[in-house]
Amino acid sequence: MELSRRTFTALAGTAALGLALAGSGGAATGTNGPRTVPTGPPPPPPSADGRRHRVGFDRYSMLVDGRRLVLWSGEMHPFRLPSPSLWRDVLQKLRAHGHNAVGVPVPWNLHSPAPGRYDFTGVRDLDRFLTTAAEERLYVILRPGPYLGADLDAGGLPGWLTATGGTARTDDPEYLRHVDEWLGAVDAIAVRHLYTAGGGTVLLYQFEDGSEVPADDPAGRAYLSHLYTKVRADRIDVPLFHADARLDERGAGPRTPRIRAGESSGQADAWGGTASGGKGYGEVRRAHDAASERSRRLTALADGVTVHNVRMAYGGTSWGWLPGPGVYTSYDCGAPIDEARRPTPHLAPYQQFGHLVRTVPDLARLDPVGHVRADDDRLTVRHLANPDTGTQVYVVRNDSAEPVTSMLPDSGIDVPVAVGPGDAKLLTTGLRLGRRTLAYTTAQPMLSMTTGRQDIAVFAGRSGESAQLALDCETQPVTHRVDPESAWSYDRGRLNVVVPLGRGGLNRVVVEGGDSDTPMVLLFADDATALRLWPYETPSGPLLVYGPALLRSATLRGSTVHLVGDVVGETGVEVWGPRGITDVTWNGQPVPTYLGMAGSLVMKGLMPAAPTVPLPVPGGWRARTENPESEPDFDDSAWPVADRTASHSSTPVPEGGPVLFADDYGFHYGDVWYRGRFEDASGIASVSLSYSTGTQGLLMAWLDGRALGTHRMPVPDEDTARQGTWTATATFEVPAALRAPGPHVLSLLVRPMQHAGAERARDTADGTARNTYRAARGLVSVEFGGGSPAVEWRIQGAAAPDRVRGPLNNGGLYGERKGWHLPGFDDREWRTAELPRADRWQGVVWYRTRFRLDVDPDMDASVGLTLDDDPDRAYRAQIFLNGWNLGQYINDVGPQHTFVLPNGILRTRGTNTLALAVLSDGTTPAGPGDVRLTLLGAARGGIPVKAVDSPGR
Repeated sequence: MELSRRTFTALAGTAALGLALAGSGGAATGTNGPRTVPTGPPPPPPSADGRRHRVGFDRYSMLVDGRRLVLWSGEMHPFRLPSPSLWRDVLQKLRAHGHNAVGVPVPWNLHSPAPGRYDFTGVRDLDRFLTTAAEERLYVILRPGPYLGADLDAGGLPGWLTATGGTARTDDPEYLRHVDEWLGAVDAIAVRHLYTAGGGTVLLYQFEDGSEVPADDPAGRAYLSHLYTKVRADRIDVPLFHADARLDERGAGPRTPRIRAGESSGQADAWGGTASGGKGYGEVRRAHDAASERSRRLTALADGVTVHNVRMAYGGTSWGWLPGPGVYTSYDCGAPIDEARRPTPHLAPYQQFGHLVRTVPDLARLDPVGHVRADDDRLTVRHLANPDTGTQVYVVRNDSAEPVTSMLPDSGIDVPVAVGPGDAKLLTTGLRLGRRTLAYTTAQPMLSMTTGRQDIAVFAGRSGESAQLALDCETQPVTHRVDPESAWSYDRGRLNVVVPLGRGGLNRVVVEGGDSDTPMVLLFADDATALRLWPYETPSGPLLVYGPALLRSATLRGSTVHLVGDVVGETGVEVWGPRGITDVTWNGQPVPTYLGMAGSLVMKGLMPAAPTVPLPVPGGWRARTENPESEPDFDDSAWPVADRTASHSSTPVPEGGPVLFADDYGFHYGDVWYRGRFEDASGIASVSLSYSTGTQGLLMAWLDGRALGTHRMPVPDEDTARQGTWTATATFEVPAALRAPGPHVLSLLVRPMQHAGAERARDTADGTARNTYRAARGLVSVEFGGGSPAVEWRIQGAAAPDRVRGPLNNGGLYGERKGWHLPGFDDREWRTAELPRADRWQGVVWYRTRFRLDVDPDMDASVGLTLDDDPDRAYRAQIFLNGWNLGQYINDVGPQHTFVLPNGILRTRGTNTLALAVLSDGTTPAGPGDVRLTLLGAARGGIPVKAVDSPGR
């Protein structure tokens, strides 16, 4: 319905719409200089097509086959999702939500259990991941370290490296020898997946991580030069970069696009919840909200960044002994896709940004131009222009804590612009959308495409705001408002449209005739609605789907488009597709449709919401006390003797020795037992035990089977949350009854936690900070008050790892060495137990049960294990599902109470074995308390999941 100018202006000025209609305005013409690659369509989505491709760059952007590419990558860690089937699920969600690339670190420690041994099988199958990424049409930024950071044990350096010589992250020959072996193993896989050769979609390669190496660090510079030479010698011919964010490292000078390869989407949380105020990652996600994320991404684009890699797009789980000292099991990080693989509202700015830079090629080549100042100085305006097309771009940022509405003089946007607190918008003038020109808009463009016989443009903004848009039209077009919320008017060569966002879902306006014979569909969406819009490119052309919770794929066969995706709530389906499409299927089932007023196929009726998924209550528990190592008559004759006198550790060996550091005896992950035998305790009043751990380490002591006590490292605060190594001396009184001659056994259980990284930012002049990963873990020294007996020490940690789960799954608890965590272990002789428990003891008790799930095959259900108890009770539990160590729960520290059980390891249609190794310090009653399964999300759809091998079944 066309409105008179008076009616239209009145409507536009109401509180509901919030903005006034503006008059005419014009876009300034950008400067045109010499160029080699003009603005044009981006390259098509990548695949392993077997053809050679040219990959380069200039100071503006990546260049792929002579086309400009803005790379929008979200990082995921496949090793933090130990179910290879689910890698495809996350990759499909990344692509659907606007990403055209995925960042992939490859941790040395996960793949190398011993020097010269490299394992790329099972959950470590890099070849499979890269193949899947290519199948899902995503470019890959490969990041094999050697040093990764990434909140990993030792920053990703393997445990065995702690017991070797050399200085990490320098040109030390011994270190480089190991590095070259590692990179050679990774590069032998990567070279088969290079986009340049058509074998895959690896487009960029980052070596090392961390801060830029300064010019006055010759060892660091020589190290980077060595890595560059090594990688090129391995036939890796895609552009390389390091943390200094310049492509190809050597000789590129200023002619390289700006890179942000490690920008965080949230924040890692430490034990106790220092980043979240003790509330966990839900609070992190609230602090790093959609507004702040949108502001950061748009500001980076205004700064000239066209290669983006956000950490993390999907965080995942730091299962086993994988995490670095500063994080607990969950690595959700407040990421837009949560640990349970569920999209969050946090995805809105990512999806909008990704589809914007993918479908609006003007943004790949921008120059800063004249200054624009808002009438309200709380808004900051960055003005840029494309020198080829003349499109003007304005990034408008509000750093205040209040919403701001202001005019932008001299911008060509002649109506007020509203920006929420801490938020930002990208606005354009003179932008070509299909066959028409956008004069201005107060809502951010989200995507532009041509499908079938019509151009489609999508604009997105916040709910409650009003979108105003003007198209340059010398001749008045015929305009249809498909939805009643919108209003329009034509005046003096411009079509003006006003739409309140958030009312009635998607708002559609159809423009026909006038300056173009091609109809244009204008779509307006608030953030929640935009998260249900799914563009997809097919060989026959692009299509756009609206409605479902996720579109995974679209295939055209004849006149039918076959859609595959997920449904959560009740929804319809609407499809704009290539010419000739008359029929639609959804997940294999026909969808009855009719032709809508906006040229789309619209579903008749609605698809039902996903049904609820019932979960059982774990019961039938059996329990068994372990730690026989604390008893004096335990047979430790097969344990290694701890009698070394020298160590490569950065921790000094106490004068007189011996070396007691766990790493020196090959025990790098998990709990370690020590047993010291001596002959005479006469006069010995106390024993002082110095030990070194990562965050939240502890030591337990027994003398002749009698508990002496437990010492725990303190809960970190804001100042110590990133501290990698903690040292302490625990002094225990020796009971009078034990101060006697005769043989004695001092038994110690140390939970070392993880190794520190080797961050260059804290380096010292002598390079010792680069060796922080070699700080001792475990017992350091022992002194007796009142005597100096000679002690013979033996040590025992984790047994040899099984090939499937790898070296980081198990520690040195007795039950782990005996297979009590494995699904096939016979626990029928264990005592029955009822939960909750409130026992008081020092040591370890195991609990086991089995439960069966029967989830419908067409449902993707994410299930977690939740543990709750009185927070004053001091105990912790290692959680094993079907033999896989899926995390550590510390009841009196937290903040994590729910642990994701990834499908594949979790049998959603079958029987599962759950084991809890509960370690208590004896100072309080100890659980477990409430142990229950929690449904974290469910959708009808998903992908086929293959069971992950679980030996011991």
